[in-house]
Amino acid sequence: MPPIFWTGKLTLPMKLLVNVNNLLALITGNARDTAAMKQRMKLGYEGACSDHVTHYDEFGLEHYTKIATNLLEGIELRGKEVLEVGCGTGIISTLIVKQGVTKLICGDISEYMLGECRKKMIARGYNPEILDFRQFDAEELPYDHESFDIVVSGMLLGLVPNQQKVVNEMARVLRPDGILAFSTHASDCWWETSDAAFRAIPKRYTLGYRVEYWPRKAIEIQRMLLQAGLVDVQIRKLFWQDNFDTGGKAYDFFASVSAAWWNAKLPPDKVEAINEKTRNYFEKNKVTRITHDIILAYGRKP
Repeated sequence: MPPIFWTGKLTLPMKLLVNVNNLLALITGNARDTAAMKQRMKLGYEGACSDHVTHYDEFGLEHYTKIATNLLEGIELRGKEVLEVGCGTGIISTLIVKQGVTKLICGDISEYMLGECRKKMIARGYNPEILDFRQFDAEELPYDHESFDIVVSGMLLGLVPNQQKVVNEMARVLRPDGILAFSTHASDCWWETSDAAFRAIPKRYTLGYRVEYWPRKAIEIQRMLLQAGLVDVQIRKLFWQDNFDTGGKAYDFFASVSAAWWNAKLPPDKVEAINEKTRNYFEKNKVTRITHDIILAYGRKP
């Protein structure tokens, strides 16, 4: 079961409020329903509840390219067979395929994101014979043991409920001496926008709802890799802060890269008005700074 209490940073009043709500989610059983959690996340990244995700590259391309470039630094990809878990719109994929891999499988739970990745790779003329696109659940990878030389994942782990299971699966499909490399949200990641969104969204719609977001400390990620049987584990941190011109622009970034998946818990006829209210809250309260606190994690299969 995912953690009940909030695993990232928030202001004290909001952390207390969120954790009381999370306890209610435990009592009612909502916090145990990981299938529903994954479905809400999937709906968000398929654009089923709002069109925020259609602006993913518009607002997030530079951000995720920075993380991807740092993640891949020092990894020898030439001649390797690579699986990418949670490919999104293909930001990491385009960096990987340039480095002479013999096979790259791009996988995601969202049909929309997978389609965007496919369109991007085709439009750029990358060799279709080395590419494959597959919709799958990261907790149940549809591949045999020891199928890949390298498994890569970018900013996925913080958005899945059974994190250890995902790490175990990525390690399982690695060949001996294969490398697992992934980036994920550390404790302070996006705390300003999360805090503001919790304040702005009407509480009557989120009562007893444990938000599907689990940032982690570096030591916790290290333990996950070791528990999955990996060795030569390394953890690096990437930290910076962006200052936007207006709160509205900060909200646009946050809602687009997160796909505002929490909209799946709101009444469909209220989504647009609540989104506008939340954006106005960001504007009025000058929520213009966003902290990016990123963990880069690596391990080798013995």
